[in-house]
Amino acid sequence: MKYLIFGLGNIGPDYALTRHNVGFMVLDELASKKDISFEPARYGNKAILNHKGRKYILIKPSTLMNRSGRAVSYWLKKEKVPVERMLVIVDDVSLPQGMLRMRKKGGDGGHNGLTSIIEHLGHQNFPRLRFGIDKQYSKGNQVSYVLGKWEKEELESIKPKMEKAGEMIINFGTIGIERTMNNYNE
Repeated sequence: MKYLIFGLGNIGPDYALTRHNVGFMVLDELASKKDISFEPARYGNKAILNHKGRKYILIKPSTLMNRSGRAVSYWLKKEKVPVERMLVIVDDVSLPQGMLRMRKKGGDGGHNGLTSIIEHLGHQNFPRLRFGIDKQYSKGNQVSYVLGKWEKEELESIKPKMEKAGEMIINFGTIGIERTMNNYNE
């Protein structure tokens, strides 16, 4: 059985280790733990993880955040994976730093990557894993905050949460979304 896992972020060194790229970071952490690597592919970088008879296709879209829907739509069609076996990992300013929440569906919450995916799919009924980055910014400074780099101390504190997010991805495929939400949502 195949699963498509999208970690949202922006490509390029200017965006590396920014809060908005936590989706990329979660997939990088999982790939490192499982000793697999990403290769360039259409609309992103791709890695394959085989685990307990399941094939996880990890994608870090290269379309930039605001056009993530293009990559998601392409890979769903190419791999012929139903949307309920797709998972999108995304940063969320509404959650405290490091808090993890998996959901079966939902709105965009003001996140442009999710907005793009919803526009391309024509609905919002797809699983997502929201990774809290907190709201430590003043009015009008959200863009600077989410595109800002993680501080060293923050990176140390979220590393265990990135590992936990990797476990949630694996469990999404092995035990299903309901049990994963019950076991891991904070």
